[in-house]
Amino acid sequence: MPPRIRLRPHALRLRIAAPSSSPLCATYASLATATTPAPSIDPTRAAAPILRYPPTQPPSHKPPEVRKTQLHRTYQSVLKSSPLILLFQHNNVKAVEWMSIRRELATALRKLDAERAKNGHEDLIGDQIKFQVITTNIFASALRVVEFFKPEENTMDRVQHSTDPRTATSAQIPQTSNSPEDEAFKHGLSKRAWEVASNRKLKSELEPLLSGPLAILTFPDVSPQYLKAVLSIVAPSPPNFPAPKRKANPSYFEPEVQSGLQKLMLLGARVEGKVFDTEGTRWVGGIDGGIDGLRAQLVHMLQGVGGALTGALEGASKSLYFTVEGRRMDMEEKAKDDKPAE
Repeated sequence: MPPRIRLRPHALRLRIAAPSSSPLCATYASLATATTPAPSIDPTRAAAPILRYPPTQPPSHKPPEVRKTQLHRTYQSVLKSSPLILLFQHNNVKAVEWMSIRRELATALRKLDAERAKNGHEDLIGDQIKFQVITTNIFASALRVVEFFKPEENTMDRVQHSTDPRTATSAQIPQTSNSPEDEAFKHGLSKRAWEVASNRKLKSELEPLLSGPLAILTFPDVSPQYLKAVLSIVAPSPPNFPAPKRKANPSYFEPEVQSGLQKLMLLGARVEGKVFDTEGTRWVGGIDGGIDGLRAQLVHMLQGVGGALTGALEGASKSLYFTVEGRRMDMEEKAKDDKPAE
């Protein structure tokens, strides 16, 4: 029975390299599939490691596509990247009121940026100060992770050496599995971080303030000048933090702005990991000259301490000198009196 696949003999004919006297004959390929032998396995060379998850998205204990998980990740990033955070309690602030308050904040910060740029300052952070509403329970959980979850090692500590001859690659790939239950994962959404966040016995200094509807105002740097400008808008208290004048900023006295500010209450602040009450927050904002003024005060204080120490050491040496000199003069006088007259 002829094959169903039509073969072309002239395409499958193998030419003979060396000429021979024998008559040419055609050779046809077989219909059987040729098998390629597998390469020999080198027992001294291990297979290249494989990263089983995206490097920027390690497996998390909770589903990463859930909004709560993303909020938890966002709050951790905010707490780690914001050395100064103001905490407010709001009471049914409407969207129009939030928009008006943020507009006045942006206006005041732009003015401060312009003044600092005119004076030659380069650290302008007005556009990086953000005012946002938070979910209290998720923020409290993220705060416990940031303050109490201190992993001893990172996942990159469990990698093969880049010059290891047993592997076929020099890429730094963590030797972890694709399971969220792996104990090697120590990021903010790992199982170990979740266990720390679920421990209600861990209480931070900010924990008593984390109740009810809250909003945070974040700063990328601790700047008393920017803090003073913000407090003059959202929590004015004369004479140190006066509100803008009506002639200078008439939009500040619009009903939406004033109504929204009446529904905001300053609870405290988190400055470099330390919790300050309202008085402490205003003290930070009331430092004259900002960071430069604080440095000048510190230098003056150190100079005063050095001057006092120098004076004390000099006084002790002078007292000792006068005592020894007085004793020497007394002994010379006695020696003159005891000497027989010639």
